[in-house]
Amino acid sequence: MTGFQAAGSGDAGLQGDVGLLSPVSASPLVAALTGDRAVLAAILAVEAGWAAVLEQHDLAPSASAAVVAHAADASRYDLAEIARRSQGGGNPVIPLLADLRAQVKSLDTAGVAGGASSGKAVHTSLTSQDVLDTALMLVARNTVEALLADVRSTTAALARLAAQHADTLCAGRSLTQHSLPFTFGLRAAQWFHGLAAAARRLEALELPVQFGGAAGTLAAGTVLTSGSTTDPFRLADALAGQLGLAPAPAPWHTNRLAVTSLGDALAAVVDALGKIAADVLFLSRPEVAEVAEPRAPGRGVSSAMPQKQNPVLSVLVRSAALQAPGLAAQLHLAAATFNDERPDGAWHTEWPALRQLLALALGAAGHLRELAEGLQVFPDGMRRNLDLSGPLLLSEGVSAAVAPLLNGPGADGKQQLQAVVDKTLQVPAAEQAATYRALLREAVPADKLSDERLKELLDPASYLGKAAEIARRILAAFPEFAGASIPTLSTSSATTEPNGNGDSRG
Repeated sequence: MTGFQAAGSGDAGLQGDVGLLSPVSASPLVAALTGDRAVLAAILAVEAGWAAVLEQHDLAPSASAAVVAHAADASRYDLAEIARRSQGGGNPVIPLLADLRAQVKSLDTAGVAGGASSGKAVHTSLTSQDVLDTALMLVARNTVEALLADVRSTTAALARLAAQHADTLCAGRSLTQHSLPFTFGLRAAQWFHGLAAAARRLEALELPVQFGGAAGTLAAGTVLTSGSTTDPFRLADALAGQLGLAPAPAPWHTNRLAVTSLGDALAAVVDALGKIAADVLFLSRPEVAEVAEPRAPGRGVSSAMPQKQNPVLSVLVRSAALQAPGLAAQLHLAAATFNDERPDGAWHTEWPALRQLLALALGAAGHLRELAEGLQVFPDGMRRNLDLSGPLLLSEGVSAAVAPLLNGPGADGKQQLQAVVDKTLQVPAAEQAATYRALLREAVPADKLSDERLKELLDPASYLGKAAEIARRILAAFPEFAGASIPTLSTSSATTEPNGNGDSRG
């Protein structure tokens, strides 16, 4: 402990969690949309929205909504003090509500509402869970909007890569080993596919308002609306409209599908981001050198090795992808243990898990957008790695085309071709291409397989199946994520100018 001193409450700039140990989400945008101040502002927005609804339905004094809205300025409140006092009631709504009422009373005393008692519009018939659940849905809505904006930029960049590299050959890999010829265009299209599908699911989610009162029966709301022309359900729908959230058919205090569905959708987006990052981490290794992250001053540096250029964008995104599933699981664990009509502790575990999941998803999406928009692609490096396996990479296609030519009484063409592969693998790697060709030529008479046909069978570009059509179908299935228009996938020679950098490492 020598030399260490904890930051005290008076240490400006050292208060609160600013993301020191979570660099993936350490950004002003993430803090503004998911931080404590954002949650506080959302709680106040719910209270102000409810006051407006009550006044609109003649259930609160005239002009009271304006007073509550004026008092609901988050800058008026001591965030750290409210957090400390929240221990007294188990949630932040209770101490904040006390301060809000004090602010409203002060404004009433000053005559802002013309002598009306605006306090009657504050929190009437609500309970803490109504307010906090709705506030977290507001935080989620704002965060998801920003997240989807980043995702759309990313998918547009991936669609461009798919078009630019429709016929850029590379090695497909299965269980870490070269498998078949592939294209980088299809790889980019598959990245697009995973992310666009997850984003569409997230975008389709409805984030509902919460209402129900102390035990989910709307008892206080029923009393409040007694003798009026409205009822608690209309009030809840009006609040949803006021806040830009979805209406709910009934209170959902202990039915947490709204939360777990949101968590699952966020985790799916982070999964898709993580898949891309994992591929880039491998493909950017010096011994692979098929892609590289965009460079920026001060990024990717090492504290000890000046020569290193670490793929830090992918590292940060991968760190989020390794955390997100556990956070989504925490939401399910909480949902499964929401006992009684209002829970004792399970609800409280949702808040940090959901907030962290939102922060990680937004942070990771921003990093991946920068990565996709500036990704350096090296077709020469891809071809070099493809040639490591040489014509052996075509052995599946060769077997399908040639084995029937060798079948006959007492002869199994497939076994003969397997023997050719086995013999080829016994020679040094540098000699395997020539050996495989020679052994094939020896095994198959020229009258059954011409030299021209053999050359065609050993050309990796001839064994791509429907790669270009698969990529086209993927982009066509998600037009809203492909950019201004769906790129026309080339079937001519691949471009060597990825994102305009023109680099093609060999």
